[in-house]
Amino acid sequence: MPDRVAGALARLALVEPALCAFHEVFRPPSLKVDSSLPFAGMPIAVKRGERRSHREALVAMGCVPIGLTTTPDGSTPWQTWGRNSRGVTRNPWNLDRTPGGSSAGSAVAVASGVVPLATGVDGAGSIRIPAAWCGVLGLKTTSAERAAVGVFTRDPSLLATYLGIAETGSPSAVWSADLGFAEVDDEQASIAWQAATALRPRPVSLSLEDPAPDWFAGRCGPNPALDAVFETADLLLTPTTPGPPHGHDGPGSRINTALTWAFNLSGHPAISIPAGFDSCGLPVGLQAVARHGREADLVAAARAVLRNHPIECFGPNPPR
Repeated sequence: MPDRVAGALARLALVEPALCAFHEVFRPPSLKVDSSLPFAGMPIAVKRGERRSHREALVAMGCVPIGLTTTPDGSTPWQTWGRNSRGVTRNPWNLDRTPGGSSAGSAVAVASGVVPLATGVDGAGSIRIPAAWCGVLGLKTTSAERAAVGVFTRDPSLLATYLGIAETGSPSAVWSADLGFAEVDDEQASIAWQAATALRPRPVSLSLEDPAPDWFAGRCGPNPALDAVFETADLLLTPTTPGPPHGHDGPGSRINTALTWAFNLSGHPAISIPAGFDSCGLPVGLQAVARHGREADLVAAARAVLRNHPIECFGPNPPR
């Protein structure tokens, strides 16, 4: 078994009792690693129920899946958590808070240092929200469908390799704290804005329509207001979430997808980038949205922001 896989399984055994991030852990594989592959021997976690083709593509790049991560089990009306047979999946920064969802376990697996890369599927913010609340990078790729595949990581270089892209120049950016309709906590907006200044964004007065009716009706397609934004800018920057991670009793009346699901309908690629920590010590995310097919600009944005805000990983034992 490759040393990196053995290390990942050892780390998993240490933190999993507290975090409940895995639905299933695979038997340690006995395999020979093709060292010529871009991700040769790299352990990854896979979101339960994810598209098989996405997992197979990563295996073809040399990744070694070590297990399936937790997702919501249908017992509650909200999707911003996960659980397995031992209980709810917990946020590594505060065990009393949710990591977000629905790609809950994948975000936790990366944030807790079990694996350097984990997969997810984002249908309304299901990658970006847990990435924001767990303090890691979470990428949703361009898609003509509402649900798009993507990954979690702490390393922008792994994103570039995953996407097969080269370096790009510094993208131009605009900023909107609320997209014109969302109710966003001042602290979330302030922390995200401070991180966004690494990209020197220009504030814009953007008035999108609340996408909730279109999302529930399954209406996907072009958004003229967004198209107008991307005529003059490479990136649209917002907070990733309107508020901090909620407790395990649920989000109440807050719509945590308020700032994310418009881009599932429009198909634009988007990423949550760690922006810092709030007054309770919980991670805050900065969302960057790019033109269709321009994931390279998202990687460039992540690099620029993380030069000022390096990603942290909690230590040998989860904080309590």
